[in-house]
Amino acid sequence: MMAVLPNPLAVQEHLSGVSYPASRDDLVAAAKDRGAADVIVDALAGLPDRSYEGPAEVNAELFGDR
Repeated sequence: MMAVLPNPLAVQEHLSGVSYPASRDDLVAAAKDRGAADVIVDALAGLPDRSYEGPAEVNAELFGDR
């Protein structure tokens, strides 16, 4: 069974204003602070624990080439 992925635009809406580089925990906290749905928070929490340089890098990690 494939994991349910959030809408890429919704993810970025909930990460607007994040200061990059940002850690996985920073992204999760920002999404929670902005009232993101569980599917978004869970997807971000599942990211590798590293520093992300910007929104494009977050999307690439979450969604690959889709």
